[in-house]
Amino acid sequence: MKTSTPPDAALRRRLRRSLVEWYRREARDLPWRRRGDAYGIWVSEVMLQQTRVETVVDYWQRFMARFPSLEALADAELDEVLALWSGLGYYRRARALHAAAAEIAHECDGVFPAQRKRALALPGVGPYTAAAVLSIAYDQPEALVDGNVERLLARHFAIDAATGSGELKRRCWELARNLVPARGAGEWNQALMELGARVCTPRGKECGVCPWQRSCAALRAGRVAELPR
Repeated sequence: MKTSTPPDAALRRRLRRSLVEWYRREARDLPWRRRGDAYGIWVSEVMLQQTRVETVVDYWQRFMARFPSLEALADAELDEVLALWSGLGYYRRARALHAAAAEIAHECDGVFPAQRKRALALPGVGPYTAAAVLSIAYDQPEALVDGNVERLLARHFAIDAATGSGELKRRCWELARNLVPARGAGEWNQALMELGARVCTPRGKECGVCPWQRSCAALRAGRVAELPR
């Protein structure tokens, strides 16, 4: 299987500049982006797992109105948390969120930990969620890869690997770590996710408005619809 060459410094600069400029023009006005704190970002990321943004917005706003702080969530009864979660599905997310809030309240002074190792020790927090919160809330240079970012990177760098394969995940995480900037990682990661969700979609029909179209290997090769396999 062919693997892509990591982008050099000049390409990294071009990709970062074009994507961030696009994001500042085109980013959706989402309520957790306006709030911007670790707690609100964490709740949004948990809700967004397996759920569309359009569905999450109303749930997130109701949830935050009832539990405006991490302490309020930690003190709540699980039944009440599950009731507000009703309709989102995958209820293990809500249970893990509630358990993690209690742990943070008792062991981390009520603040989502800014240390990667500690964040990963929380119930329900994996590498993607930890990286999202640490980069967006604390501007730490943490790379992340979700399904949208994986598709975007697989196409741009022409990674000829199958969806769900260990090889694809490994290569995309390597590229994400190579690309993430030392400063502004939160904006960068949100821009990656936004581009994958809105432009580099599974059907691959929006290449004409993509800020990365000039350097996209899949587009040059006429393979956008094929990748990732």
